[in-house]
Amino acid sequence: MLWEPPPLGRCFSAASRSRAYGDRVSRPSLPSFEDVTSLPTRLDGLVTPDFIDANGHMNVQHYLRAAASGASAWCEEIGIDDDYRAQRRLGVFTNEHHIRYFSEMHEGDSFSVHTAAVGRTDKVVHVVAMLADRTRRVLACCVEIILVHVDMDSRRPVGFPDDVATMIDAATDRTSGISWALPLSGGIGLRP
Repeated sequence: MLWEPPPLGRCFSAASRSRAYGDRVSRPSLPSFEDVTSLPTRLDGLVTPDFIDANGHMNVQHYLRAAASGASAWCEEIGIDDDYRAQRRLGVFTNEHHIRYFSEMHEGDSFSVHTAAVGRTDKVVHVVAMLADRTRRVLACCVEIILVHVDMDSRRPVGFPDDVATMIDAATDRTSGISWALPLSGGIGLRP
């Protein structure tokens, strides 16, 4: 059976969400454009006509693709790249991600992707990729990603090697040094 969206009358309004969820649903305090863009830029992009969906704004797949590319660039910086996968037979798989949108992006808008390492366990790292709308100078989207370190042959989780763990720890230390709160959802994170 093909999925069809519910009739408009069945969609939740802000008032009905508030009644259903009470004070658990709120707009988070977001970092400023300057805060987000103070983090390393992993990707610069432009919203082209093929990015636009039927609603007249950038489609979800392009937000996710940009964030995933930013996270991949971060992985390469810490040493998890094609050579790492080929020579060590180790890599990372995305276990979970969570996307939140804060501002629409439209055709012609420019954006940049900025990443931060939130934390890690011996086999898992929590990374956040933020899309900064350079046209409106706001945070447009935040994608939290849980990456699991794996043996590429067994396809099973394994611990990070010491050299990579050291790079991740340095990245999380840099994140700990920022003076503003990352826009984390609280919906995903590291498990003990």
